[in-house]
Amino acid sequence: MDILIKKAKLQEGQELKDIAIKDGKIVAIENHIDADAARVIEANGKVLIPGLVESHIHLDKALIADRLPNKSGTLQEALSVTAQLKPTFTKEDIIDRAERTLEMLIMNGTTNIRTHSEFDPSQGMTGFEVVMGLKEKYKDLVDMQVVAFPQEGILKAPGTEEMMYQAMEMGADVVGGIPYNDTPWDKHIDLVFEIAKKYNKPIDFHQDFKDDADGITIEYVCDKTIAEGYVGRVSVGHLTALGALPKERLEPIIKKMAEAQISVMSLPATDLHLGGRHDEYNVRRTLTPVRALRDGGVNMCIGTNNIRNPFTPYGTGDVIQTAMLAIPTAHLGGAADLPTVLPMITTNPAKALGLDDYGIEVGKKANLVLLDTESVTNAVIDLPTRLFVIKSGKVTVETTKTVKINR
Repeated sequence: MDILIKKAKLQEGQELKDIAIKDGKIVAIENHIDADAARVIEANGKVLIPGLVESHIHLDKALIADRLPNKSGTLQEALSVTAQLKPTFTKEDIIDRAERTLEMLIMNGTTNIRTHSEFDPSQGMTGFEVVMGLKEKYKDLVDMQVVAFPQEGILKAPGTEEMMYQAMEMGADVVGGIPYNDTPWDKHIDLVFEIAKKYNKPIDFHQDFKDDADGITIEYVCDKTIAEGYVGRVSVGHLTALGALPKERLEPIIKKMAEAQISVMSLPATDLHLGGRHDEYNVRRTLTPVRALRDGGVNMCIGTNNIRNPFTPYGTGDVIQTAMLAIPTAHLGGAADLPTVLPMITTNPAKALGLDDYGIEVGKKANLVLLDTESVTNAVIDLPTRLFVIKSGKVTVETTKTVKINR
């Protein structure tokens, strides 16, 4: 064996397991494995989880918060500020910031990433080209899916449609869209589906990102998903407008989303920061209704979105910390709710990203994280140190933790 992990906790109330890894795969999971291994990791009852999945992030515009601040804290100013900054991004600048962000994610146990990489006529394809290069450069540390993302719209920004096709020819993994920042929105959605079908790629929309529910387009996306045979291949991020809907209006939409098997990436660090800025009292949480979507059969995920830029002026690249933020703000701290949070940053986004080789099962890729906690239930709220990160059967991160209390 290449690696043998001894006495790891996989599930609450289950006997501790040994996990054997060879040639990048999990080859055995038993109560006790007696075999030689090049590396033995003594888990001693610590929790072992599959690698964390960062399902929605923007590497190319991370770490720019100090360049031109978003003084109002609104989405409108975040879009404006970023649009002003993007033409100033050089290749070297994007590489530097994206690599620093990637290393933050990797050190925190992320083994799979879906990153939205944008382009438009004002900045060209530089950022997209950089991210595609980093996908290859970092493949031994993290698996990346790159979304071709038209942040400034497609139809209202002449030349972007051609760039969408160019990005797909360059190897983009996912077709992105942003209906609320384009006009007409229905033609935007139609075009995204047209491109996706041409290249047989999944779709990921920035969807209905606003405080109120007027003019939402998620129902059109659901109908289009079903009509085009794309059930289970469409994800949406933000979707905050659903939080403004009464139950009788929300429930039919959730039912339609479940039928279309739309995955939802809630992005609490960004949505809480930008949302409700015009509320003078009783300020709204401005999150998508996570519990209602989850209970309605929608595949719910939690993602980071942005790190230290005009959309989100903070962040450490730790998706467990982001999930912790979602617990109080989305009312996920109850005894029945808490166990559903860890899957929102592991198995649920793995499903959304179509990761067939994901999970702690024999034959699956050995992407694993050993947490410094002995409770699966509390694996998020403990904010545990990532003791070991294993990517494709190789130890990529080790953390030595020494704590001393002087009395």
